[in-house]
Amino acid sequence: MKKWIPIATGLLAGFMTAAISFADFSNHSNTVAANSDTKSNAEKVYVPFGQKDEYYLFASGGHSGQMFIYGVPSMREIRTIPVFSPDPATGYGFDSESKKMLGGYTWGDLHHPALSETNGDYNGKFMFATDVGNSRAAVVDLKTFTTKDIIKIPNTSGPHCAAFVTQNTEYMFLPTRFATPLGQKYEPLDQYSKKYRGVMSAVTFDEKKEKLHIAYQVALPPWSYDLSDAGKKSSGDWAVMTTYNTEEATSTLEINASQADRDYIVLFNWKQLAQMVKDGKYENVGGQKMIFPEKEKGAIYLIPVAKSPHGVDVTPDGKRFIAAGKLAPTMTVFSFAKAFKAIENKDFAGERNGIPVLQYKSVMEREVNPENALGPLHTQFDDKGMAYTTMFISSEIVKWNPNTGETLDRVPVQYSPGHSVAAEGDTVAPDGKYLVALNKLSKDSYLSVGPSHPESMQLIDLSGKKMKVIQSVPANPEPHYAQMIKADKIKTINVYPKDPNNPDAVYKQKDTRIVRKGNEVHVYGIAMRSRFIFDHSAKRPDSVEVNQGDKVFFHLTNIDFDEDITHGFAINNYNLNMEVQPGQTNTIEFTADKAGTYPIYCTNFCSALHQEMTGYLLVKPK
Repeated sequence: MKKWIPIATGLLAGFMTAAISFADFSNHSNTVAANSDTKSNAEKVYVPFGQKDEYYLFASGGHSGQMFIYGVPSMREIRTIPVFSPDPATGYGFDSESKKMLGGYTWGDLHHPALSETNGDYNGKFMFATDVGNSRAAVVDLKTFTTKDIIKIPNTSGPHCAAFVTQNTEYMFLPTRFATPLGQKYEPLDQYSKKYRGVMSAVTFDEKKEKLHIAYQVALPPWSYDLSDAGKKSSGDWAVMTTYNTEEATSTLEINASQADRDYIVLFNWKQLAQMVKDGKYENVGGQKMIFPEKEKGAIYLIPVAKSPHGVDVTPDGKRFIAAGKLAPTMTVFSFAKAFKAIENKDFAGERNGIPVLQYKSVMEREVNPENALGPLHTQFDDKGMAYTTMFISSEIVKWNPNTGETLDRVPVQYSPGHSVAAEGDTVAPDGKYLVALNKLSKDSYLSVGPSHPESMQLIDLSGKKMKVIQSVPANPEPHYAQMIKADKIKTINVYPKDPNNPDAVYKQKDTRIVRKGNEVHVYGIAMRSRFIFDHSAKRPDSVEVNQGDKVFFHLTNIDFDEDITHGFAINNYNLNMEVQPGQTNTIEFTADKAGTYPIYCTNFCSALHQEMTGYLLVKPK
């Protein structure tokens, strides 16, 4: 840790920056200055009641399987979106549709959310994410902030390195963190170099149907693949991703996967890969179209990079890409134009696993080594093209000029930042107003909650001559990655529109009914302030009687077409709950295997008579 970094033992009222040391606060002038600074920071992040934040911040929720939404600059958490894990608060994973999407999995490890793009700019329509724990990918509809589709990715284990999308959302590429035999068949580890592969999947998205689809896969060498990025503008047909463990070690990776001086960036042309598939240059592996680059050459190349990189980022103009090796204090600026020329001239330094390796000096523009800055990971950009890189070991953000390599500014954070996110920072047109450091540790920053502390996110103001930390908030669990989008780009709906084609929807009391089909019971009901109606013609329209062993379907429509009037539906002691938003029809299905009397009630506060919004499920014993 550098001597110049002031170490703060805590953040004063959440607004003092880590740069303010606990000097002699008995000195009146110091106290006045500190109070003035705190007030200034508080004013910058204060969003008065009746006004709204300027940006949405979408942060990964790691092993919670969820996505966390914050407003910027207030840094208030405003929503949790359940994606890969059940969520009792909303009934996600309990209603029929989301339960089917989860496919029996009870947890997920959500990494690296990515917004859909048009011409390299966020369009505010959809958010994509990956599940490292169970090798899945998902899409979230930003009209409703709900998960719409989840797919399992075969032939792969742990798509960690980001669901990065091409500049018009043609593809989402999912390289894998762990190398395994194709199909995850059993093969002994001493066959690792011969039998194992690190597979990259190209996933497409049908916006109308809101469905994900695997277009093809690429059988890469048995390495680990990390953070990735798609090209922009002149490099729009290309993408880059980092690798580590190119030593192909199988144990004690922290030692054996750090032996070589360099790992690689994988540079690939996704349009050429798609053409290969169209031309039939692939093999069928487990029902997937698989390209083997050692056989089908011309679309994939390797570029040497400082060892164990964790980040590669394309500049907003699409002309360069920047990689950082976390075990070497170096950020390297590479040129797409130089890479294209090296490919054209076949300026290769041999091959690895049948893939051509471009000459490092032919592609590299400059190496950047800020003094005493240690552990560079991830880079974001502002509206002037300046770069901001997280320094994991020296716990700081370094601002520098990619054109010259000059260090322009640096600010300490608490502590160990992995990724960061700038306002519109992954687009062709960053805003340059804010940067958020996603810190792996917080230690002494907040009230103690025992041995494990929350992680932290710190908001940094980029508008002045010097970077300034103006807000710090706890985050739990760890945000692995985030993206920040202008709030006015997202167009949410207030209520779900009526769907005349939905056979389960009921919009009028007179249409509520209970239908028996053998041992199946279908309830077509409505929720309204402040009652359930399951069968308008019944003596007790808010109760349902079934036989033990029946399979029961509650199709419930919320006919309160009024924003924010959400109803819940829970059956006491049956471990069932779902949410029905305004205008929405949702279904929950279960087997009535327990005889008895079970109250039904609304779990979301909806009106003054919310407590009275109840009914009964009566299960007649066999």
